[in-house]
Amino acid sequence: MARATPRFWAVTAATVFTMAVTASLGLWQLDRAAQKLALQAQINDRGALAAWTNPDLLGAADATTGVHRPVRLSGQWVPQASVFLDNRQMNGRVGLYLVTPLRLDGSGRAVLVQRGWVPRDFTDRSRVPAIATPAGTVHVEGRLASSPSKLYELGEAGTGAIRQNIDLAAFAQETGLDLLGVSVLQSGDAADGLQRDWPRIAFGVQKHHGYAFQWFGLCALAGVLYVWFQFISPRRKRSSHGTDAR
Repeated sequence: MARATPRFWAVTAATVFTMAVTASLGLWQLDRAAQKLALQAQINDRGALAAWTNPDLLGAADATTGVHRPVRLSGQWVPQASVFLDNRQMNGRVGLYLVTPLRLDGSGRAVLVQRGWVPRDFTDRSRVPAIATPAGTVHVEGRLASSPSKLYELGEAGTGAIRQNIDLAAFAQETGLDLLGVSVLQSGDAADGLQRDWPRIAFGVQKHHGYAFQWFGLCALAGVLYVWFQFISPRRKRSSHGTDAR
């Protein structure tokens, strides 16, 4: 057996380092996938719980603990505070989300309801869609959510009827409403012309599994190349030279 050279040990150290890094990155990706699967299971479990009503939502010490839970609320719309959020997609089409505060029965507090999606008039981008908002007490079913998602916005947030984003704290100050720190994704029939096919939360678990496969593949490749070039290939060369000498 030939004596190990400094080059042999340098290549060995580099290979061990490469395999350790790629294997740890693969394990990290698997751990991220497991975390997201656990979060997905938690969301599914919350979605199967009994719906919160007004007393449940108002009595919660922290309303955000009920996010993803079904709700069945009653109150009165505050139509003058309705806002359309721009550049929102549903079923691959770009349009507007209509959000309207609901003043909850039995309290002076309100919750922002994401009522649904409507296509935008691209011939007149300043035109606000005409959506009927019933007066009096209404019953709203849906799912509790965090504040409406925000899109990238240049400059300061708008204040008109159509705007890019909405911040709950700033909107509460703007409207004078005592808003809860959550919102509601409304469900139910679309007799008002709004679509409510809300997109499901994408966790990207398959992406993490794909990355893990790539990292483990690189780890295995480094090991195979090391064995080939450090042991198998030199041995084949020595064997070939010995045959030629005879």
